[in-house]
Amino acid sequence: MLSRVAAVMAPRRHNRCGVTGSSGRRREGRESEPQRPHMSRRVFTSALLLLLVVMMCCSGGASNAVTSNLGNVQLPHTVDLFLPEKTLVVPKKGTDSVWRDSFISPSLVSAGGVIAAFAEGQVYTVNAGNQRKKTSSDVVAEYIDTTWDWSTLVGKVNESTWKANTVLGTTDGADNGVGFFYHPTTTTKGNKVFLLAGSLYEYKQTDGNRTSSGFKLRIELVVGDVREPTSSDPTERIKWDQIRSLLNESTIDAHKGKWTGFLAAGGSGVLMEDGTLVFPLMAVNEAKEDYSMIIYSTDNGSTWALSTGVSPAKCFDPRITEWDGSLLMIVNCKNGQRVYESRDMGTKWTEAAGTLPGVRANPGLYFWDPILRVEALITATIEGRKVMLYTQRGDFLGEKRKRALYLWVTDNNRSFYFGPVGIDSAGKEEFASSLMYSDGNLHLLQQRDNGEGSVISLSRLTEELSTINSVLKTWAQKDAFFSSLSIPTAGLVAVLSDTASGDTWYDEYLCLNATVRNATKVKDGFQLTEPSSRVSWSVNTRINNVRHISLSHNFTLVASVIIEEAPSNNTPLLTATLANNNSNHTMGVSYTADNKWGKMFEDNTKTQSSTWEPKKEHQVALMLQGQKASVYIDGKSLGEEEVPLKGETPLELFWFCFGACGEDAGQKTNVTVTNVFLYNRPLNSTEMRAIKDRKPVPTRAPEPQVEGMATTEHVAAVHGPVELPSALGSATVERATTAEHAAAVSFTSAGSGLLPLLLLLGLWGFAAA
Repeated sequence: MLSRVAAVMAPRRHNRCGVTGSSGRRREGRESEPQRPHMSRRVFTSALLLLLVVMMCCSGGASNAVTSNLGNVQLPHTVDLFLPEKTLVVPKKGTDSVWRDSFISPSLVSAGGVIAAFAEGQVYTVNAGNQRKKTSSDVVAEYIDTTWDWSTLVGKVNESTWKANTVLGTTDGADNGVGFFYHPTTTTKGNKVFLLAGSLYEYKQTDGNRTSSGFKLRIELVVGDVREPTSSDPTERIKWDQIRSLLNESTIDAHKGKWTGFLAAGGSGVLMEDGTLVFPLMAVNEAKEDYSMIIYSTDNGSTWALSTGVSPAKCFDPRITEWDGSLLMIVNCKNGQRVYESRDMGTKWTEAAGTLPGVRANPGLYFWDPILRVEALITATIEGRKVMLYTQRGDFLGEKRKRALYLWVTDNNRSFYFGPVGIDSAGKEEFASSLMYSDGNLHLLQQRDNGEGSVISLSRLTEELSTINSVLKTWAQKDAFFSSLSIPTAGLVAVLSDTASGDTWYDEYLCLNATVRNATKVKDGFQLTEPSSRVSWSVNTRINNVRHISLSHNFTLVASVIIEEAPSNNTPLLTATLANNNSNHTMGVSYTADNKWGKMFEDNTKTQSSTWEPKKEHQVALMLQGQKASVYIDGKSLGEEEVPLKGETPLELFWFCFGACGEDAGQKTNVTVTNVFLYNRPLNSTEMRAIKDRKPVPTRAPEPQVEGMATTEHVAAVHGPVELPSALGSATVERATTAEHAAAVSFTSAGSGLLPLLLLLGLWGFAAA
């Protein structure tokens, strides 16, 4: 692997090193028992099942507009902004525009009504052996007016007068030659655009009669002011100040000469809620080991400080965002990606295992392909909810000849993903991307290969954003509904209740579906009566190399079960299989012919003294807290055991199964399973009881009205049905992919290509019980 310094100077062969782009009937209860609200029919007083059948088609466009040639797959509307040997670049001084041989390292910001797209433009020479050598690189930008609609933007880009502009050229402003500017990294504050980039310049040093020369790395910053337009030309919208170097002796004193060089990371910086400006950086020591860190300013960019804490060695290409008062940093390490968090501006970094489901911190059972990593990472507030948006690469529909780029949204509790939003050849390792959410719009700037060099293209993710809005509304409504029944929602990842079709039991939160075999649909669940009847729920699995849910070493699974009749022997009811470091561990609960409960750990089953009653609803729960595994029946513990799990990273696989599973497949069961809740944390007995009782939260009596004062109409805490936006079109539906989504997307093949996708969103209306 090239060192970061060598990677900057070496010709690009689509190697990601050093280049960063910035998921029957239920018994009513005995007469003496209080009647509980139903999960579905009494509370879900109106239900709307939206069946969207969308035919895929490819649309044409202007010469720079990108269309899909992958069968019937519809990618987002995309326009190429930076094309090698085509896009002309205006120099900082002079009028002669020239093109570049390649564009890499996209970065995207918006300020003052202008979207600024940045890229590293590269120039090559070809030697006698027909090998390319990079001779220079600079930072170039294109400016887009935020008032332009998509057709206007495409038209502008295709005009002969459309050009890119040099922001950081081969001089640093003081007539010192700079051979390379690389990895533009941007953020904004107000109407100011902060652009950080690395530079590599050749120096000559004279000491007496001796002259030496070489290359030095620097970190440069230039600040641009967005001003009101004086003409229709958007190139005049940003006025750039003089370049200045951020690193000097006082800046790096805290590290006591530990580092031999610093490198820009590329992608996006962060404007924190307290106004602090933060950029990701990489540092190199004398052993040429890479580390990740940050540089930040608390005074609007006047002075800058390096973080005193860094990542472990050989972790590079950091991407950062702010979340819940902390800085999150994703880095690429030897055996996978890792997420670190810091609450003290990088003085100390702590590994945040399981924070993002797309991050493969420990591949374990799988070989980690560094190409399949999380890319761009940002934080946004959408539908009043703080979420993280990020891109991750994976296989395209299981076809390893193609790499697909997927878009994720997560509130760090549950996740949903769309895709693909981009496709490239598997042999091309460069697939850097940058996300931006601004003014109610979501944009993606991505690098891809067009056969002639690296292209930077822009996508406006309008339909994806519409679906994100609908998903977040659903999450909010589900939370409100369950809270109205006193059911805890903190850490609630997924719920299986009354939404199902065929052999799929849909997650009410649209995140993770379960698979049903040989079972009969009943209200709120399924009845298992046949040989090999089971409900299988796989967690932490990957479809097309994309992980959906990421549980760590803490979870609780709670379900309601009714044992219809006694079995002939000891029969498993609920089993959990945990895969960790190439070894499997099991835990679960069983029931016996003499009405006893059994506690299962590994290969041992211990019969308990507590009993079950036929045709009575019981609550069963499995809990993992660190290495402590517990089984609960009706809120009471049947005991706990130590599970020899290693490390703190998310397990490679969680597999929950109701009924005949594994070695017990083929065994007949007669149980009904309803209302399954999965949490990413341990629950206490009070919380389990709340799930079992489902008591509606009392509504407060109307306040007495003073005569003459206006009355306010009472508004229910839970809103009506979610409506998908009218603009929800084919691209959004098709790219909410794979059957693992509770959005119930399925691909059906007949002959060649893909047939229309069906999107069945169980978006239910709620009303108070």
